[in-house]
Amino acid sequence: MCSRALIAYALILVVAFCSVIRAETYSFSLNQEFLKKVTLEASTKYPTRLTVTVSSLTTKTPVQNVTVYFYETPGVNSKLRPYFSPRQVQTDASGSASVDFYAGNTPGNGSITVTTTPKQSFNPSTTSYARFEYVVTSPVYGEAWGQIATIIFLSIVSIVGACFLAIYVLRKSRGTTEMIAVADPIKEGAQGFLKTQYLAIVGITIPVALALFGLYMVRAKSATDPDLHIAVIATLVTISFVLGVVFSGLSGFVGMFVSVNANSRVASAATRSYREALNVAMRSGAFVGFLVVSLSILGVIVLFSILYLAIPKEAITPTQIVGLIVGFSFGCSLSALFAQLGGGIFTKAADVGADLVGKVEQNIPEDDIRNPAVIADLVGDNVGDCAGRGSDLFESISAENIGVMILGGTLTTQAFPQISTPISFIIYPLIVHICGMIGTWIGMFFVRVRDLSEVVHGDESYSLIRNEILEKTESSESHTENEEEHEPAIKQEHLDDPMKALNIGYLVNVLVTTCLFIACSYWFLRSDQYPDAWWKFMFCGLIGILTSFAFVFITIYYTDYNWRPVQSIIEASKTGPATNIIAGIAVGLESTALPVIAISLAILGSYYLGRSSGIVDENGAPIGGLFGTAVATIGMLSSSSYILAMDALGPIVDNAGGIAEMSSLPPNIRMITDRLDAVGNTTKALTKGFAVGSAAVAAFLLFSAFLDTIEAYIGVSFKVVNLAVPEVFIGSLLGACLVFVFSSLTMKAVGNTAQTVIEEVRRQFREMPGIMEFRQKPNYERCVAIVTRASLIQMILPGLLAFLTPAIVGFLFRFIGQALGHPYLGAEVSAGFLMVATIACILMALFFNNSGGAWDNAKKLTEMDKSLGGKGSAVHKATVIGDTIGDPFKDTTGPSLHVLAKLLATITLVIGPLYLSYTSS
Repeated sequence: MCSRALIAYALILVVAFCSVIRAETYSFSLNQEFLKKVTLEASTKYPTRLTVTVSSLTTKTPVQNVTVYFYETPGVNSKLRPYFSPRQVQTDASGSASVDFYAGNTPGNGSITVTTTPKQSFNPSTTSYARFEYVVTSPVYGEAWGQIATIIFLSIVSIVGACFLAIYVLRKSRGTTEMIAVADPIKEGAQGFLKTQYLAIVGITIPVALALFGLYMVRAKSATDPDLHIAVIATLVTISFVLGVVFSGLSGFVGMFVSVNANSRVASAATRSYREALNVAMRSGAFVGFLVVSLSILGVIVLFSILYLAIPKEAITPTQIVGLIVGFSFGCSLSALFAQLGGGIFTKAADVGADLVGKVEQNIPEDDIRNPAVIADLVGDNVGDCAGRGSDLFESISAENIGVMILGGTLTTQAFPQISTPISFIIYPLIVHICGMIGTWIGMFFVRVRDLSEVVHGDESYSLIRNEILEKTESSESHTENEEEHEPAIKQEHLDDPMKALNIGYLVNVLVTTCLFIACSYWFLRSDQYPDAWWKFMFCGLIGILTSFAFVFITIYYTDYNWRPVQSIIEASKTGPATNIIAGIAVGLESTALPVIAISLAILGSYYLGRSSGIVDENGAPIGGLFGTAVATIGMLSSSSYILAMDALGPIVDNAGGIAEMSSLPPNIRMITDRLDAVGNTTKALTKGFAVGSAAVAAFLLFSAFLDTIEAYIGVSFKVVNLAVPEVFIGSLLGACLVFVFSSLTMKAVGNTAQTVIEEVRRQFREMPGIMEFRQKPNYERCVAIVTRASLIQMILPGLLAFLTPAIVGFLFRFIGQALGHPYLGAEVSAGFLMVATIACILMALFFNNSGGAWDNAKKLTEMDKSLGGKGSAVHKATVIGDTIGDPFKDTTGPSLHVLAKLLATITLVIGPLYLSYTSS
């Protein structure tokens, strides 16, 4: 089967990379105009390229900067049309100039006249005659189809590779009967919640899809819209929106499926080997990373390919096709927001309820089997940190891909002379993500830790430890306190730091991705008209890769317990919970500075490097700046599959630790799961930081695309947002206000839901006193049901606020502007609203994410380090309170804010033209 697939793929490439049809050579005098009529044959779907080459007849060297004109022969009923304007092209360094033609309504022949400007400025001492050669190639986009086929093929291969990872994980043992008994309710609760949540999302999607269709039906067409009926445009945008919701939901659900099946397998692997436990966890996370990125790429490229094949070329350009699939990004945003809101409220409400009643009131350990909310807490790790984050990064990747595709198409349309391979610029971001997945696959195998036998080889206590672990795991018997006192304990120094192993894998991923990125930049962005553009854009991408690298390690610095910020919180905790909270807030506020500097340098550096690419418009103005920033965004997200793998690892090892605790596994095994759990907190934190950085640059791109869209509608420059205009200032103020009100609603949602959990847990402890003596089993299912229902209700208000506010602001000021005689006021106010809201979202998200992550790891280090007092000490209780406050910070409000930033940009881009009371058309 595999060989047949490879043969089929090879045939695709053979057909795509088509051969030269014919070539002819003519000589002409340099002081005369050369004119030649060429007969071409083309189809309606596959354009034909006409390439002319001018070279010296005597020295055979190419002649550069000859202006060549291509036009339909006068007086001849030609069926051919130029695929792109302009038709005036200068020969490049190889002496070549090309223009692409397609047939009109029906395939057929046509006559194209090729002429050069008289008296070209050649060097007469070396050249008295020049040679003119023309080559006809059909189809002209054979190379592009080869690139598209490569992207589709490698996306499918990535999904197949992800399936092999899933098979590797699912073949592992689920552990003892007790471990399975804990894991099954977690699985059932997570699947039940997601089912209910996605039904709610479907209920929201249907009216939004109908509203989107209606809005596009009444939207005025601009000169840049495709030559299609407005009902066709509305239908295609709506379909792409629905597919975005479906693909985003699918990525979250399938990713969560492996997560809930991997948790007990990681705990079971910990009984056999520290290395195996990390390998199972990492491969489970890698499955989620590959699946999310592959589905995003496949969804975008398949939509693009279908529309490119189905719609006649005289009716639409590749750039306009991308405009039709922008609804895909909008659908991803809707699904991601509600997935992040619902999952985040669930996980943190359950966590807060379990911690406050269990740890503080009842003084029982975390993940204790006697806590009625413990299963709900473990369910929340999967639906919030795995499914929610998967939908979040799926949206980031999809929005970034479509935004870069729009800017790439705009660049090739405006460039003068024309870029000969426009589709390559459009689909370029997709191949870069493929490179990132290849780098992730290689980097994953460099994540290795030494097993205990290698670390303590020669230590006599090790064999005793291992034998006791195996005996106790096989017998599945509980240990008495006396046995635990005399059991040899694994020390922290016996376990390699898994974060170092993950960092090594990340470095390998970055190196491999960078090498492939350079090659793909040459393949996709190399243009004969602009020979220096590809390597300058390549350096823009490298700036993005370095920025993502910086974001990862800035986040590690502020959230990992090995560094000063977290240690300062622990030091503050020695004097009580109040100083713990003050120190955590200070760390969160401080953590905004370095990321903002990194983003600013990345945007400025890539923008000006892109401007220097040499690509100019017909007036000679450089136009490559925004595309340079877009390529930097691609570079930032190129390692997203590895980052997402590390993020998914977090809830998996967290669940594994809970299962080990509730299954009464020996302390040595819990030491392994605790070690992995602490690293999981850091990986979840760095993924949030990575997501914020990518959201910032992606929102900037979508904002720029919105300005370009409005400019195309009104026919005048729309590049400046003037905050001195009172209405624009008010709109900007409303944008910042939205972020704070949204944050308040999400925090309140966690608090309200947590109250219902706390009341239920207290009720069970009060009415079932045998729980504390292990004589009665808590009602876990009731807690899961309560938090599911409450979290889904609580997510509605902040979700509606996020969707309705930008539309209300835009339409309100549209009608105010119409009354004042200012037809563009609605768009100007929306631009100010979007710009300031995005800035506020990014800063607030950084604050919430990093302060919450720092509080969490301060608690983890206190629990592991006996010199700080360990569990139950005063320092530990202070860090527990700080961690409880940080829970909604880092897992609900913070992640929801960077989803909000992209959602606002996507909504404004999709319905922004409706804010105009006048268009140039």
